[in-house]
Amino acid sequence: MSFQRLVRFVNAQGTTSFGDLKSEPTGDLAGAEVEVLEGDIEKGFRGTGRTDKIEKLLCPLPSVPLVICIGLNYQKHATEANLRIPPYPVVFTKPADALAGPLDAVSIHPDAQGMLDYEGELTVVMGRDAKNVNEAEALQYVLGYTVGNDVSARNFQLPDTSGGQFCYAKSFDGFAPIGPCIAAPGVVGDPQKLRLVTRVNGEVRQETETSDMIFSVARIIAHLSRGTTLRKGTVIQTGTPSGVGLFMEPKGFLKDGDVVEVAIDGIGAIRNKMVFE
Repeated sequence: MSFQRLVRFVNAQGTTSFGDLKSEPTGDLAGAEVEVLEGDIEKGFRGTGRTDKIEKLLCPLPSVPLVICIGLNYQKHATEANLRIPPYPVVFTKPADALAGPLDAVSIHPDAQGMLDYEGELTVVMGRDAKNVNEAEALQYVLGYTVGNDVSARNFQLPDTSGGQFCYAKSFDGFAPIGPCIAAPGVVGDPQKLRLVTRVNGEVRQETETSDMIFSVARIIAHLSRGTTLRKGTVIQTGTPSGVGLFMEPKGFLKDGDVVEVAIDGIGAIRNKMVFE
């Protein structure tokens, strides 16, 4: 069965279910009515003919095989970072426990607090196992699109703390919030024609069209699947635009209590409060 906007939620009785939201999400969705779905990412979904109301919105995926991230994938971001455009996508990963929900507070370890940053991103969820997929067919393997924030502890991206690798700085628990739904490809349309906005405490920090991407979603999937199986349910964060806190003057690093909102037209918004331990 196809869906429009896949959500995962708890109802008033405490039951966790998947649902199909028929309109673009707004707010925290409390009280919104959805069609209840049976199944999961692995086996697929089927309608039940029943409706229910959302009491609490959850991460749309209970778990993932892997979170794969693309770095330096917007032209203007490469310019602000004063870095040359790479010939291939810059790839790193996050562990499954980095996953968080669209409204979850993100608990920040003391060692990650000094240079904490945000990265709003269009995020892809794979709907089929993919290996050696060509660019022309790549989007056929997509389950849907969601909104993500590649939360980053920049102090662990510095040359003397990172060894030139991004993974550790971005792999703390909760550093990959996604949601509020997984919007079907037919709902989203062309993933290279979307508007993304990131706000910190209501202040716009990032605003872009996904047409500014260096590597398209299709090209990213083709590259990642070269000789490598991308399992269904794999999450791909496709890179962040210009406007990150690292390159602001003065620096725009996140502080305790800051709320980061990332919104993409047609999909919705995630809002996560940073809570320093």
